[in-house]
Amino acid sequence: MAGVQQGQWRAEQVPPQIWSEEVNQANKAALLAWVKETGIQLVQINGQRKYGGPPPGWTGSAPQSGSEVFIGKIPQDIYEDKLIPLFQSIGRLFEFRLMMTFSGLNRGFAYAKYMNRRSAQEAIAALNNFEVQAGCHILVCRSTDKCELCIDGLAPSVKEHQLMPMLQELTTGVLSVSLHPSPFKKQRQLAEVKYVSHQSAAKAKKALVEGSLSVCGDQIEVDWLKPNIKQELHSASVQTISEILLSSCTNRDTPSQMPPGPVDCHMLPQVSSVLNYLNIQCEERQLGTPVFLTKCVQRNPEGWLQFWYQVVIPKYPTPFSGFIWIKPDCFGLEDHEKVKNAVALQLLKILGKCPCKTYSV
Repeated sequence: MAGVQQGQWRAEQVPPQIWSEEVNQANKAALLAWVKETGIQLVQINGQRKYGGPPPGWTGSAPQSGSEVFIGKIPQDIYEDKLIPLFQSIGRLFEFRLMMTFSGLNRGFAYAKYMNRRSAQEAIAALNNFEVQAGCHILVCRSTDKCELCIDGLAPSVKEHQLMPMLQELTTGVLSVSLHPSPFKKQRQLAEVKYVSHQSAAKAKKALVEGSLSVCGDQIEVDWLKPNIKQELHSASVQTISEILLSSCTNRDTPSQMPPGPVDCHMLPQVSSVLNYLNIQCEERQLGTPVFLTKCVQRNPEGWLQFWYQVVIPKYPTPFSGFIWIKPDCFGLEDHEKVKNAVALQLLKILGKCPCKTYSV
């Protein structure tokens, strides 16, 4: 027992930088030899070691979205001398990032960005579940850029039109800001902030965490917006909108405007589109005309278009936003008009004001 205690004491006395060098010496030496032999340049910053981005000799713009893959389940004693050649065997790499620990081990995951989407798809097909080491199979899948932050703990008095310019001054690339009641802090607000790219969002997160937002409230917390939190926020927003609209039409005589039973929304009396019907419903309840923002973000191989949308009801503090797929040239409508009608239909159905059948959008 005394020997064990002495050994533990000695280990604790070793300076961190020396202790780090003692970990995984053989593979570190192999990595250094490979770097010297190939002349490849690796730069370590902010807990990750990076090659390229862009690589030597690169000209032109960065690869399009969808060209990066996520690599998981990497044994912690494997480094770029094994990983980069493996992923380069599929296609030329624009960038490779390996997440690192303070001790010089990897954190078990990395990102490989190719010159195009096709190479990324081929890497997933060829290397997912690849046995990179005896008994160790790596995970390779499509990398999803995180572009949204959440700022929790904002004071109830903070408004979107106040927060937006402040964030634009402190960070770059802000696309939109939405305020929601915080699900974690009583009588506080949570801001959902969307940026133009993952890089912009990452820089903003670093700047906001290191800076001070006490002007907006106490105990501000900044983090990535997780999908489950986003879903919870928007579900709460939809429920609140529904309660406002439904409570405003209590004891209202609506049979002439809303025929009972399933109906085709395009056939509603004196309404040329679902969008017009939503506008009429909101105007009659003095909520103001909904403002739509739409942006096409991608097209799949079958020709379907994915749009991002945001609907702002003037007298309701938070917008209704999300993504929707549409098939172009349906019903003779322009793509953006089709999106607006499809979103209006969904919103009416969620609000319980339009018992209509679902269109294929």
